[in-house]
Amino acid sequence: MGSINGKDVHKIVVACDAGMGSSVMLASQLRKQLKKFSVTVEHTPVNSIPADADLVVTHTGLAARARASAPDKIIIPFQVFLGDPAVTKVVKAIETGDEISG
Repeated sequence: MGSINGKDVHKIVVACDAGMGSSVMLASQLRKQLKKFSVTVEHTPVNSIPADADLVVTHTGLAARARASAPDKIIIPFQVFLGDPAVTKVVKAIETGDEISG
């Protein structure tokens, strides 16, 4: 478990597995919210997290797989695809420059 300052986040990966489209919606929402902060948001399979990701956002049920796939990355698990407090906290930390721990 590590941390990163919100101002140092340049790339977020939304990692998924089910292929139901919910995580694609979350990635799209994050792109819109973080556009003015020049943060790139990608959607990738949980087993293929890119090395240049600063932060990984994934459903709680996939967090262990995300940690195994990218042990050096900060993993932010969430429960609800849209409107989850953990994701809202990440967006706010990027806006304000607060620390993000995961």
